[in-house]
Amino acid sequence: MKTINLAVFPADGIGPEVIAASQQVLHRLAQLHGGVSFECREFDWSSAYYHKTGRMMPADGLQQLEAGGFDAILMGPVGSPAIPDHITLWGLLLTIRQGFDQYVNLRPMRLLAGVVSPLLNPHRHPISMVCIRENSEGEYAGVGGRVHQGKPGEVAIQSIVFTRRVTERVMRFAFDYARQHGHRLVTNVTKSNSMQHNMVFWDEVFQQVAAHYPAVATDQQLVDSMTARMVSQPETVDVFVASNLFGDILSDLGAALTGSMGLAPSANLNPERHYPSLFQAIHGSAFGLVGKNVANPLASIWSAQLMLAFLGETELATRLMSAIETVVQDQRVRTPDLGGTSSTTEMTEAVCRALETEPTAATGH
Repeated sequence: MKTINLAVFPADGIGPEVIAASQQVLHRLAQLHGGVSFECREFDWSSAYYHKTGRMMPADGLQQLEAGGFDAILMGPVGSPAIPDHITLWGLLLTIRQGFDQYVNLRPMRLLAGVVSPLLNPHRHPISMVCIRENSEGEYAGVGGRVHQGKPGEVAIQSIVFTRRVTERVMRFAFDYARQHGHRLVTNVTKSNSMQHNMVFWDEVFQQVAAHYPAVATDQQLVDSMTARMVSQPETVDVFVASNLFGDILSDLGAALTGSMGLAPSANLNPERHYPSLFQAIHGSAFGLVGKNVANPLASIWSAQLMLAFLGETELATRLMSAIETVVQDQRVRTPDLGGTSSTTEMTEAVCRALETEPTAATGH
């Protein structure tokens, strides 16, 4: 029996509900499979922890996680209306991303059969995109500061940091991912027409890396026009690689185009596995839904599916993706974000039931 050790963060808002759903699905999958089990250790680091201690996580939090021997981290949404967002984000999620060198943020955006897209004619424009977002520096490097605060001459500086090593490795990951998963095109998202130093550097590195992958087609798109392309011609978008900020914004747009933020997973990867990677739905903490049992758990469950794929549990990942697709396509169980009245519990149970059927080939990545 193989044991997968998980650090679990229910975190904030609807996090405890969707994380409990994800754990329920994983344990049911383990029961059905028989060859693997999940050992989960929960951490209470969250906004509630901040209210008690003045910190989002202990000072030695990274050391605790590293010493725990965890294979991966499963996290709920982080954020509270009672705490400024930059405190919650930098106090927990970005600290883990940067401290554990999780330099790839992988976000698939696919319109699943049975889901209604806000686009008028999605059947003519199928949506199946993958965002490879640089996740450790760029616009979110944290370099900068403020002086003369509160005075008329106040200055705030936030510096964008691109290093060759980090830029090159995320681009190599994008090309390797495209090649391994049968994608035909890698698009470089840039803004080098107006950002003449860092984004010109970004473009140069992209071209240098692309030269090592002659079998993979490439193109380049300015970030502002990329938004229009994703809406008007989503079928032309396959894999795209973007900086931290650009990837963050574009993947939220992609999630909306695929029907609901409740269907948007993500993986924060340290591909070399020197540290545990982190898997988390990209939707927010949605405090207005807390305790109502109506949050869609599929984004978190899909994030767990990405975790299984990353850990090399291909059979389990395929089976879980097939179950997600079955439930969504069936349309009998739908949470309010998908136009239905089903509960979080009902959606979770539907996925568990779908796991019991013979799996089919999944098309998600």
